[in-house]
Amino acid sequence: MNFFGWIIFLVLYITMSNQCAKAMSPLTGVQVLDAPNDDGGRLVCIWDRPDVMPTDGVYRIFISDSIYGPFYLVGEQKSNGGYQSDAPDLFGFQNPLNPRHDGQFYIVDKFVGGQGDDSIDNGKKYFLRIELHDGHNSTRSAVIPGTASENFFNWAKLNNLLIASAFSILILGYIGVARRKALYIRRIGGLEALDEALGRATEMGKPVLFIHGLRDMSQISTIAAVNILGRIAGKTALYDTALRVVAPDPVVMSVSQETVQASYFEAGRPDSFNPDHVFVAGTEQFSYAAATEGIMVRDRPAAHIMMGYFYAESLILSETCATNGAIQIAGTDAFTQLPFFVTTCDYTLLGEELYAASAYLSREPKLLGSLKGQDMGKALIIAVLIIGSFLSIFEITILKQLFSSY
Repeated sequence: MNFFGWIIFLVLYITMSNQCAKAMSPLTGVQVLDAPNDDGGRLVCIWDRPDVMPTDGVYRIFISDSIYGPFYLVGEQKSNGGYQSDAPDLFGFQNPLNPRHDGQFYIVDKFVGGQGDDSIDNGKKYFLRIELHDGHNSTRSAVIPGTASENFFNWAKLNNLLIASAFSILILGYIGVARRKALYIRRIGGLEALDEALGRATEMGKPVLFIHGLRDMSQISTIAAVNILGRIAGKTALYDTALRVVAPDPVVMSVSQETVQASYFEAGRPDSFNPDHVFVAGTEQFSYAAATEGIMVRDRPAAHIMMGYFYAESLILSETCATNGAIQIAGTDAFTQLPFFVTTCDYTLLGEELYAASAYLSREPKLLGSLKGQDMGKALIIAVLIIGSFLSIFEITILKQLFSSY
């Protein structure tokens, strides 16, 4: 064999030796742990990322309920996926650019046996083994035991608890302040105009028409509308002005009747309350709208107040009442209907102004404190967004991590 033949032989020998060494190198750092932050039934198999990652490798995970086998294939995963940095809810936030600190994992949530798939039993010991294949070579880990169990606390949601607690303390603090002194709330034109609208109806001797939206009592917009109705009913009782309330279903009607009756009692005019003035006009969208339009045309109310969640009937109602020359005040959190109300009504409560109306009208400390606390919480969120955006420029992600939800 000449000199060049020896060179070729040595190159081939070294290459084959490296391939054999690579094939025989075991997987390191293999552990089988209980999956955190759940009610059990899952195991997490973790291992170190290889120094040299196969481009077309596949991890195969095998499971058995006995250390002696038989082992069944429970899943496969590509060698370039399943990094721990991609699952911060399980492993926390890690540096994906440092391979030594970013292992790989696979979640096992079933036991594959001879009788088909089954769930992982809590408290039972299972045995797992990992194999890595790249098409030419393979390596295998030792058999590692693991047991699943229930977790009492979901630590991944600890930030949610802390943030919710902070906002709750903020609201309670403002309620305490509201009990000691008056809190400032910016002027809301639509609510300031209520007295004007009710006074005009009283002077003209015409009724006030209050129209609910089409949502039921489970919706916050309907609850807010009922609260506003209570304040309006108290004023109409004092002014001895007729009040008509149109409801979309019997439950809203019943709640509105009780609210109006309570307001008349508080005003000292229980004899003026007429339950027939609070009624259901229709349970379907356009039958409800048609019946309400008939009331507008026949009774010609001097004040038309629409509060709640509205749909396509909003423009029909507001245009019909506008022909009567009535003062119209609307409030809704249906953003698709706000343009129609702004165009056709004299005053419009925009979105959350509908929710703030109860606190604005009553000046009750609990409502005022809750409103101011929520506003301060929103201001803090806006500040965090601005600061977080600025810090992200310098790749500082602590605020992003703090406010991540899982």
